[in-house]
Amino acid sequence: MLDVQSVSKGDGTVLPGAEVVEAVRALAARELPSLVNTIDVDGHYPEQQMRAFGRLGAYAHHLPGMSPNIDLMTAINAMAAAGEHCLSTSFCMWCQDALGWYIYASDNQHLRTSVGPQIATGAALGGTALSNPMKSLFGIEPMRLKGRRGDGGYVVKGLLPYVSNLGADHYFGAIFEVEDGGSTRNVMAVIPCNAEGVSLADNAKFTALDGTRTFAVQMRDVVVPEAWVLADPVDPFIKRIRAGFILLQAGMAFGLIRDCLRLIQQTKGPLGHVNKYLDVQPEPIAEQLEAMEVEVARLAATPFEDDLGYWRAVIEARLAAGDASVAAAHAAMLHCGARGYVAGAAAQRRLREAYFVAIVTPATKQLRKMLADMAH
Repeated sequence: MLDVQSVSKGDGTVLPGAEVVEAVRALAARELPSLVNTIDVDGHYPEQQMRAFGRLGAYAHHLPGMSPNIDLMTAINAMAAAGEHCLSTSFCMWCQDALGWYIYASDNQHLRTSVGPQIATGAALGGTALSNPMKSLFGIEPMRLKGRRGDGGYVVKGLLPYVSNLGADHYFGAIFEVEDGGSTRNVMAVIPCNAEGVSLADNAKFTALDGTRTFAVQMRDVVVPEAWVLADPVDPFIKRIRAGFILLQAGMAFGLIRDCLRLIQQTKGPLGHVNKYLDVQPEPIAEQLEAMEVEVARLAATPFEDDLGYWRAVIEARLAAGDASVAAAHAAMLHCGARGYVAGAAAQRRLREAYFVAIVTPATKQLRKMLADMAH
């Protein structure tokens, strides 16, 4: 079970969701503003803050069996609270949340009782590694990891170009393709970064989110024991986890949009007399944000629902979050003008970060493809 001493009031009771979010908001407001440019420009990874958010309970409330209710909104709102200052931190929180989601949504009791509690409390950190599989499963690119049966599990090899929130002692979820008797199937497992045959390479510098510990992951005949397998075959499991995987990403969008609204409001005094002529004003952005929050909360209440109409609504909500992020950041940039265009300014950073919300898997173009495929 959850180490309540690390996420409690001090009397052995776990913090309620609302208190977790407020605790995360206070910590983020205290520590992230002084770090955000170091994260953005120098690629600093906010490891101390990531672990501290875990001790506050930010990664636990949405986990099936970890808390009395599956509370995705606490995870989303905690992520948004950090995202009001820094999208890199918010994204790393999503990676952490998603890895815990995989483990606790599975039937693997070994992972649920060993690695799972460490992920839930931030004692261990990790990523998702599902960018390639999520594209592959929807016909966009081939599966990059290949596995074969070995003694007591599988042997896996291949290269994943971008996996985030990683480190020498971190973990990631991975899906690999296995050939078996002339047919193929996909298997999902948790992989330790320090497993023999796993290597991380820092091959790219990103326009934004360079402080997210994003690496290329090379797997050379990595032994994956049965004890680390989440699902075999993976297809029913993907249907179980996909809504939560996608809905959790809303936290990134919500936090970023709130900060864009703050930036716009800051310009009302000095620039309001001319900004009033801009097509996009803050009131419609705020109204759209509120509507998105209501819709995501509605969908997040039943993340294992298998109705096709529900799945379509999840896709539409995620698509709206990406579009709204870019639109809000674009508006903030125009409202701030030249003062938002200088190096170190929040507006230009927010604009760069907003594009990430629209291109991180599932990207805007994939979401539109998914909707089009469902229409046929």
